[in-house]
Amino acid sequence: MGMLCAVSFNRYGRLYYLDPGEFRPQVGDRVLVPTDDGPEVAECVWAAQWVSEETGGFPRLAGLAGEDDLHRDELLRQRKAEAKVAAKRLIREHGLPMKVVAVDHVLGPADAGTDRTTVYFTAPHRVDFRSLVRDLGATLRCRVELRQLSARDSARVQGGIGSCGRDLCCATFLNDFEPVTIRMAKDQDLPLNPLRISGACGRLMCCLKYEHPLYQKFQESAPAVGTRVTTPEGDGRVVGHSVPRDAVTVRLDADGSRCSCSRASVCAPRQAHDQHYTP
Repeated sequence: MGMLCAVSFNRYGRLYYLDPGEFRPQVGDRVLVPTDDGPEVAECVWAAQWVSEETGGFPRLAGLAGEDDLHRDELLRQRKAEAKVAAKRLIREHGLPMKVVAVDHVLGPADAGTDRTTVYFTAPHRVDFRSLVRDLGATLRCRVELRQLSARDSARVQGGIGSCGRDLCCATFLNDFEPVTIRMAKDQDLPLNPLRISGACGRLMCCLKYEHPLYQKFQESAPAVGTRVTTPEGDGRVVGHSVPRDAVTVRLDADGSRCSCSRASVCAPRQAHDQHYTP
C-alpha cells in the first residue's frame, strides 16, 4: 500500500502515475516528472492519495515546479511551435509528401549548443529527407532528427475522439498495440464495413480486442443460432445472441413470438443440473 498521483504533460493527454514521495501535489499544481532528458514540467490531474496497490515500481516525483522551471517550460513550448512552423514551411518548399504530426524539443545547457529537435511525421512511403534535415538544422540552429510514424502511432501522438465519443484509448491509457484481426469482428457479429470497425487511425479498432474474450466465453456454452431449446416460456429455436446481456433470443413454437432468455436458462448442462438436484 502506498500513495500515487497522476500527471499529464498535455491537457486531456495521457496520464502518468507517480509516487509523490514527500510531496503532496493538488489538482492543478505544476510538478516535475523525471524523464530520460531530465525533469519535465507536467500538471497534476489527480491529487496524491493512498491506494491499495503496491507502488514500489512507480517512478518518483522529482518535486514541485518553481519559477525557473515554469520559465524553462514556456521557452520549450515556444521552441516547439517555432520548429513546427519551420518544418511545415520547408516541407512545402522541398515538395515532400510528408505531414508533420508532432515536434519534440530538448533544451541543453545554456550556450552549449546541444539543443535537439525531433520532428515526427507520416508519409505514404519512405521519404528521402536528407536535404530537409540539413535545411532544418540551419534554420533552427540545433541538431534535428526526423522520425516516421505508423498510422497507429500517429493517432496516439495526435489524440482525438473515437466513434464511442471518448478520447482515443491509445492516447490515454493504452501502452502497447496488440494484434487485432478481422476474425474478432466476425466473432462479435459486427458488420464488416471498414467505416464501422476502423478507428481514427484507419486500422481495426483496438476495443475489438477488449471484448473478444467475452464473446469467446459466451460461444463456448451458449446454444448456436438455429438450435432448438427449452425455455421457461416454452420450446423454441434460437434466432439470435445478446452477449452483453448474457442472453439468447428464442422464437417460440407456440405463437411465433420472440423472447429473451438468459444463457443459463437454455444451456443444456444447466438444465440437466437443475433437473437432477432440484427437488
